[in-house]
Order: sequence, then C-alpha cells, then structure tokens
Amino acid sequence: MLDHGGNLRAARQRYGGTDWIDLSTGINPHGYPAPAPMPDAWRRLPEPDPSLMRAACDYYGAPQLLPVAGTQAAIQALPRLRAELAGPARVTVAAPSYAEHAHHWGRHGHVMRETAYDALDDAVGGSDVIVVVNPNNPTGATVTPATLLDWAARLGARGGWLVVDEAFGDTARLLSVAGHAGRPGLIVLRSVGKFFGLAGLRLGFVVAEAALLTALDDLLGPWAVSGPAQEIAVAALRDRGWQQATHTRLARDGARLHALLAAHGIDAHGTPLFHWWAESRAEAFHEHMARRAIWVRLFPGGARGIRVGLPGTESEWRRIEQALKEWNDQ
Repeated sequence: MLDHGGNLRAARQRYGGTDWIDLSTGINPHGYPAPAPMPDAWRRLPEPDPSLMRAACDYYGAPQLLPVAGTQAAIQALPRLRAELAGPARVTVAAPSYAEHAHHWGRHGHVMRETAYDALDDAVGGSDVIVVVNPNNPTGATVTPATLLDWAARLGARGGWLVVDEAFGDTARLLSVAGHAGRPGLIVLRSVGKFFGLAGLRLGFVVAEAALLTALDDLLGPWAVSGPAQEIAVAALRDRGWQQATHTRLARDGARLHALLAAHGIDAHGTPLFHWWAESRAEAFHEHMARRAIWVRLFPGGARGIRVGLPGTESEWRRIEQALKEWNDQ
C-alpha cells in the first residue's frame, strides 16, 4: 500500500503526544456540517438516488456522471476497465502527481510511463491513455482547459482516453473540463472529500460519456455508495451559501498560508487548500515539525519536497508560525 497523508495514528505511535495538527492531507479543516441522514438510510440497501445525480450534475456542470466510493475506487477500476475493453494500452501519467494513478495503471498489463507536465503534449501522439491531475497534487501545477480538450480530441479520435483528476478542482472552477465530458475519450474525476471536508464519506464522481459510465458501473457492482453518503452529499452540493462562504474563507486562508511561509523564506505554491515547495532538507523539516506534533506531508521521491494544508484554528496558526521560526533559527 502506498504512503498517504492523514496517517496520524502512525505519527502518534512514532512521536507520542495527542495534540496533533494534521496538515498532511489538503482537506478543508472547516468541512461541511453534515446533517443526520434519515433513519432508514442505515437499514436499506443504498439504491441510486436520482436527486444526488441531479445535484452533482448541476454543481459540476456535467452532462452525466456516476457516483463512486471516492475517486480512489475509479482510479483503481479504470485501468482494469481499459484492459477489458481494449486490451493493453500505452499509458502516460503526469509526474509528479498523486501516486495511486501510476501505481494502478502499472498493473493490468499496460505499458506505463511517467512524464513531466511540460512534456505531456509531446506524449499524446504515442499514448492511448493520458492521466493528468489538475490542479496537480502535490505541486499545484495546472493545465488550461483548451489544452486538455485538445488532448482529449486527439486521443478520443483513435479510441484513447484522457483522464483528468480534478479532486482539488472546486477552488479552480475555471480549469474544469467536467462540462465537456460527454464527448468520447474524456473522463473527469471529482471528489467531495477536499473542498467539502468530507473525506470520510468516501464519495466521488466519474464524469464521462454514457457508455463508459455504464461499463464502469457494471464493473464496480451494486451498492457502491452508501445511503447516508448520498443524503449528505445532496445537502452539501445544493448548499450554495455554504459553498460561497467557503470559497471566501479558503481564498483568505490560502493567501495567509502563502504569506506565512514566504515570511520564513519558503517559496511555496499550490492551491487555496495546500502549498508545496521543493525542499533540499525535506526529511529534516518533516522531523522538525513532527517533534512539535505538526504533521506535514513528506515527499522523498520525484516530487522531493513538503506539502502543507491549512490550519483550522488560531492556536494552530500560532504553533505553526513558532515552529517555522525555530526551523529558521537552527
């Protein structure tokens, strides 16, 4: 199993302490206040809810979509589906990015390679599948919608796929291509875990042409999304007031985090939900923060650096500022 953020149990076991600040995931620390589901949601098998489909299509501007048990379910299923539908594929995954994509496309008989973002255009001609995270996790790199739609058209014309992971796309809505995903070859992944702060709900969506969604639905099987998750998601996706207030808060807090890091000599970039920077002493920085019960995300490999999410309280902001000061004073 690959390493991910959010593993606070392991942090506590290694470093001790209970008063941890978790900055390792990029999840909104002020998540949607989930309403209690109807009592029968716990007893009934979770048949698909048309109101969830309508709310999600409206929110994402999508022509049609498929709810899944978190986008992770789709990330694992799409390589298998591609192999079943068309056999082994030449797959290019943008790198560095969310490691689960390369991990799963490297299985099921596909020929997989990782390519830097600035070399993706050259890779389209020799690929059957391109996978790109936009905005990128962890670096925050972006690709314009015009470029993505060009790649999708070139791939779709010969039966290929462009998979666009927009898990952090809620704070960059002008970058989204979900509204175009009815065309052949374009597959968009969306999540309620990050912006809505509902990662524990395990709910995401695949936006694509209808035939592909039907095939994916058959592969995933019945009851993929729980009844309570569907009810909570309908409320969150329809709550425009909460969404607007959250956009305002995240823009403010993202700018504050950027300024705080810059004040301590760190040139970071990312999204309103997280910031990342290349760090030559990445392991030492990670250890320094962990000794102060602050859990940041360490990337020791290709994306060598550190990613930090947003604090949730003023006391957390103060602790992080003090830890950064102590890092610089070493």
